[in-house]
Amino acid sequence: MLDASTHTGIDTGIITGMETTKVTVELPTDLLRRARKSTGDGVTATIRRGLELVAAARAQRELAALRGKVKLTLDLDASRKDR
Repeated sequence: MLDASTHTGIDTGIITGMETTKVTVELPTDLLRRARKSTGDGVTATIRRGLELVAAARAQRELAALRGKVKLTLDLDASRKDR
């Protein structure tokens, strides 16, 4: 079963199950070509992936800001045996 984040419409190429916004942007041809080559996907999927990476980078910065501020209790030996 596909979840809504990966299922695309047959004709539209739009992810179903979530609100979308149609935009028009001007992009450097070479940048888009290189990005599409990297993802192996079409324009919409490639741009969506880029936006996901931008959003993820912010979350990573916020988590990094917590370094040393959150005390965790973790028994590494026990967690390794639990595999």
